[in-house]
Amino acid sequence: MGKIAVYPGSFDPVTNGHCDLVMRGLRLFDKVIVAIARNGTKDPLFTIEERLEMLNESFKDIPGVEVDAFDGLLVDYVVRREANAILRGLRAVSDFEYEFQMALMNRKLNRDVQTVFLMTGLRWIYISSSIIKEAARFGGETRGMVPDIVCEKLKEKFASLKPDA
Repeated sequence: MGKIAVYPGSFDPVTNGHCDLVMRGLRLFDKVIVAIARNGTKDPLFTIEERLEMLNESFKDIPGVEVDAFDGLLVDYVVRREANAILRGLRAVSDFEYEFQMALMNRKLNRDVQTVFLMTGLRWIYISSSIIKEAARFGGETRGMVPDIVCEKLKEKFASLKPDA
């Protein structure tokens, strides 16, 4: 079966930083499952279906990448998918505290599920989905920071949200 990692997140939207992490994860794992967490506490810009579409398009030619969505506890999903680890990215020290807490909680819930942290590539360290959405909301250019399909979808989404003048 090989080594499988689950890379969870909201991916609202996927950025080039996320893509970079997946590609580097493939150097360590035979398969990376990019899994959208259905999180009731967040108010996403894109639907689950839209995010699945963008992720599938972004990774369509990359062997070893699968895109999925899940509900419930991450550790339960990891076990169901017969994965070996949770893959997480760290951009800055500010990410570490939250990610460390989550890793410890996941370990408490299931000692067999390991968490592997990769530092975000320096080229993408300032990028987050929130910052991308904020820039796009006000007409900022996001090309080069997100996959092409995401640029298109951001423009479409914000054009559809503008009130008619």
